[in-house]
Amino acid sequence: MADQADNPVPQAVAPWLLCFGRPRDWLIGTALLVALFVAVDQGVGWATLLSPWLRLSPWVPLVAFVLTALSYLLRAVRVYDFFGAPMQGRFITVLRLSVLHNSANNLLPMRAGEMVFPWLMRRYFGHGFLAAGASLLWIRLMDLHVLGLAGLLVLWLRDPAWLWPLAASIWIALLPITAKLIAFATDKPTGSGRLWRIVGFVAQAGPARPRLIARLYLWTALCWLFKLLAFALVLRHFVAVEFWQVLAGVLGAELSSVLPFHGIAGAGSYELAAVVAMVPFGVSPSAALTGAVNLHLFLLGMTLILGLFALIIPRADRRVAPDSPGDA
Repeated sequence: MADQADNPVPQAVAPWLLCFGRPRDWLIGTALLVALFVAVDQGVGWATLLSPWLRLSPWVPLVAFVLTALSYLLRAVRVYDFFGAPMQGRFITVLRLSVLHNSANNLLPMRAGEMVFPWLMRRYFGHGFLAAGASLLWIRLMDLHVLGLAGLLVLWLRDPAWLWPLAASIWIALLPITAKLIAFATDKPTGSGRLWRIVGFVAQAGPARPRLIARLYLWTALCWLFKLLAFALVLRHFVAVEFWQVLAGVLGAELSSVLPFHGIAGAGSYELAAVVAMVPFGVSPSAALTGAVNLHLFLLGMTLILGLFALIIPRADRRVAPDSPGDA
């Protein structure tokens, strides 16, 4: 068990570090933002890029808003189910935490928003900072697994060959294998070296029971289903191509979260990833850029609306628990 001195996020400076990030992050984020403005101005033109909003049926953003809000709700359900007993009867607080975490992810540069999750877990539930961060790693691995399946779906829709269902079956088979590895690492003694202690710590922060893993994966798949459908609906208004091409663009944009460089509010990195995902599939660079920027504007609008909503959700802080593997 780590003592207070081992805590990597001291209480006095945590809000500053987590909410504002490092100056270098803002410098890189600003550079990406400026690059985006220049690319749009020189490549498409802002008037041309924004004009499709005038022809947008109000039903499109309304349906997309509902689907996206449902995906945020399911993310909160996933966190609530993941951590179990400490959160029983406090779903509203979990919803606040989850929405604020996702809002910070969308707005802060260089993935600084991810640090908001363990910070809020510590503040609202007294959960260990390190343990919450390790648990978030497992959540992100589930996200990546579902997005991998969605990528295989795009490839199958483009070319319905037997190879893609086979690849999907192998990809899904990784889930029970991972569950076995978690159980193995959790059951092993932790006194056999620093590396193994780290592995054991991360393993104990994960979902150990197969039924829990299955439920968490279901929540993950559903929240991504709603979000991908919502974003594909919006993007297709701006890029008139096949559904699978639009879905590829949405997946690319969402996978921008794993890039080493992430702009302020994702500006620059989000659009770049979407364009890179669509252009190889036959979408023109100017059309892809137009769609990516407008999809990003929708995302930022959703982020601000739901983030402000989360701020009015009542909370109940419970401070401060030590960081230990058993916390998760």
